Amino acid sequence: MQYSDKILTLEESNTLAISALAQSLKKSGKEIINLSTGEPDFDTPQAIKESAIKAINEGFSKYTAVSGILELKQAISQKLSRENSLSYSPNEIIVSNGAKHSLFNAFGAVLNAGDEVLIPSPYWVSYPEIAKYNQAIPIFLPTAQENNFKITPNQLRDALTPRTKLLILNSPSNPTGSLYSKEELEALGEVLKGSNVWVISDEIYEKLTYSDGFVSLASLSQDLLERTITINGLSKSTAMTGWRMGYLASKDKTLIKAINNLQGNSTSNINSFTQMASITALSPALEGEIETMRGEFERRRDFAFAKCSSIPSLSLNLPDGAFYLFINIQKLKRFDGDSMRFCKALLEEQGVALVPGVAFGVDGFVRMSFATSLEILERGFEKIAKFVED
Repeated sequence: MQYSDKILTLEESNTLAISALAQSLKKSGKEIINLSTGEPDFDTPQAIKESAIKAINEGFSKYTAVSGILELKQAISQKLSRENSLSYSPNEIIVSNGAKHSLFNAFGAVLNAGDEVLIPSPYWVSYPEIAKYNQAIPIFLPTAQENNFKITPNQLRDALTPRTKLLILNSPSNPTGSLYSKEELEALGEVLKGSNVWVISDEIYEKLTYSDGFVSLASLSQDLLERTITINGLSKSTAMTGWRMGYLASKDKTLIKAINNLQGNSTSNINSFTQMASITALSPALEGEIETMRGEFERRRDFAFAKCSSIPSLSLNLPDGAFYLFINIQKLKRFDGDSMRFCKALLEEQGVALVPGVAFGVDGFVRMSFATSLEILERGFEKIAKFVED
């Protein structure tokens, strides 16, 4: 039998081996401290849940418009204006099944075979895979810990070719937590002027920042507004990972129509009662609860950073956003920078699950999530310290 060349280009996640080992060890009775999950440990706020229940009880369970109900897109439009200084009308917004689906739609709508996609490295695991699925060529722009894992204008300028179609920017970043300043984003925007390069600005962690530095890329100039596809969602900000609600916004009407057609011929609308719940989640009335969660994440960040910094042979930067530490393990001679070997050994010997940096395109580092309680973090770092000492 023959299969699609596109589907055969997709690679299995490097994290699956760690996940499978963790499950096996847990079944055998070993205590497992999971510091690998990129998911808030908070419950979805009650008001959001009640909105979904109300919608179900009122029979709001039929098909909706492919791109989302008008009331939800109006709520997104108001949010983008209120919080991000962005002016998008409801017909410039598409609601999808999570931000990952929005990314998949955007890649599919702009890429052709042979196009080049610029991806700063380390990167979120799905960026290169979605590019390859669309027969495009991922071009990785390596970053350094010394520069807080951010690309420079010169680096971007040198990477541009006639085949460059798309640049991915993820700020705050998964896995590094790095956050581009307004000035850094403006400098990158200057490099792109006069080109035909699209930019996808993945802003899923915008609410999880620990300074006043978050800026939406498209808000900085008319040129960036016209070339940027803004991606966001509710998974991280309001602890709604399982609800599957993401969205994108673009000023390009042809692009929006194309994505609407793509989604209409694949998933159609996201589920109806999630849309009603999302209107509540986007309301200013929820800002207090969102800030409470953000504040707790900041407390955990500071605790985890201090604990990790005290362990000899490990080094890291203080993340400005998201809920991850990206830890340099290259001084540990036993592993010679092999992050997968490090993670397997840590899991087998101490029962602590981290994600190897190789999954994000950079070996010699591991990602640790602090989206868990201080008690679990304390226990995890006790075991990590013992592992490194041994």
